[in-house]
Amino acid sequence: MANNTISLRSLLENEKMNGINFLDWLRNLRIVLKQEMKEYVIEEPVPNDPGANASRADKDKFKKHMDDMVDVGCLMLATMTLKLQK
Repeated sequence: MANNTISLRSLLENEKMNGINFLDWLRNLRIVLKQEMKEYVIEEPVPNDPGANASRADKDKFKKHMDDMVDVGCLMLATMTLKLQK
């Protein structure tokens, strides 16, 4: 994310998901992911691996989705209590 962009991640960092605040946490997660243009990761199915003979564009699109999926997963875990992380 660019340095000149305001980060909304503090929404998630200030109140971690603890099990009883799931809907609030999910709403804030969606706000953050929308700002970071990664909301598609939790809305769209994981694409099929394009295979070795696929075009460079298809391979790049798949790699971006997989990289964004790792980022979103880590963000989700980092904004949960330790008990829920386990």
